Amino acid sequence: MKRVVVVGGGIIGLAVAWELTRRGAAVTVLEKEAHWAAHQTGHNSNVVHAGLYYRPGSAKARMSVAGNRSIVDFARENGVPVEVCGKLVVATDESELPALAELARRAEANGVPARLISREEALEYEPEVSCVRALRVESTGIIDFPAICRALAGLLADKGADLRLSTPARGIRANRGVEVATGTEVIRADALVNCAGLQSDLIARLAGITPRARIVPFRGEYYTLRPDRSSLVRGLIYPVPDPALPFLGVHLTRMLDGSVHAGPNAVLALRREGYRWRDISPADLAGVARFPGTWRLARKYAFPTGLDEVRRSLSKRRFAASLARLVPAVGPDDIVRHGSGVRAQALLPDGSLVDDFLIETAPNQVHVLNAPSPAATSALEIARHVAGLESLR
Repeated sequence: MKRVVVVGGGIIGLAVAWELTRRGAAVTVLEKEAHWAAHQTGHNSNVVHAGLYYRPGSAKARMSVAGNRSIVDFARENGVPVEVCGKLVVATDESELPALAELARRAEANGVPARLISREEALEYEPEVSCVRALRVESTGIIDFPAICRALAGLLADKGADLRLSTPARGIRANRGVEVATGTEVIRADALVNCAGLQSDLIARLAGITPRARIVPFRGEYYTLRPDRSSLVRGLIYPVPDPALPFLGVHLTRMLDGSVHAGPNAVLALRREGYRWRDISPADLAGVARFPGTWRLARKYAFPTGLDEVRRSLSKRRFAASLARLVPAVGPDDIVRHGSGVRAQALLPDGSLVDDFLIETAPNQVHVLNAPSPAATSALEIARHVAGLESLR
């Protein structure tokens, strides 16, 4: 029986562990925090993505479309709350119509059920929305991703997997197999899978790998509508994304409990796990500053885009104004801060953001080095891909 150590207890790590267990491996999962889904999985918008935005033929496109079905099926089979409610992507003025049409063509190429609708049809879904036209995407849903992780952990425990919380990987030695030092013991196995998210490039280096990309953390901040204003939004409302920018823009999402979340924006985090402006790590900042790709990225996006994101982060009025483009009735008094998440974004030395999932391998090692959104939606598909790689056979 092959023994595999999985580093990282978010949805990707637990899904990989479950898939390997189903294939007969003896799996140990190491999570440095005291609970599962402590970082990216536990701080995202809980949207089951349809596969709408991604380049046709890319891993993101293929795995999100398949994952949209598989994660919903898994949730229903395991008693995890999920609702396939659909969403609107709205063009708020005529200048956005070509990009909306291109999004519709991409949806068709990816096999995503979506259709262009008129303003009048959009108002039937969302009476308060502002648009000239919209794209209706039927397969988008809302789910409880941390509950998916708890379900996966339960299945793994039932199958006898070795699940270790509060257990960081502090040292890794690879020869014919792997040895992982945790600070209290050394765990020996035949293979290693690195699903450490925000720490994934550091774990790769511990294992003797020089990854092509470096993780740069971007914080996304959320607001929520006041309960007495949540009726302004019935489902999910997204803007037409700017193809020149790497993120989707702030949007409105009705959650399973009926609350409406708004966001996220995107600002550089000052620590890998920096959920607030005051969360600062000099070591993390120095690492980002030493990486040549950081400065090349800054030349592309710092002005005016990056500056606008910082202003929106610091100004409730600016944040509300972004939301009002979608739903004009939303004002600054209608939103309250709700927390934030940090996205582990892989950056190449030339300053380009890795726009697809990035997985690197070595003998007896697999390193998942770029798995931002839609990775949670795609988790079971990523797990099947990883478990079938030659390095784990």
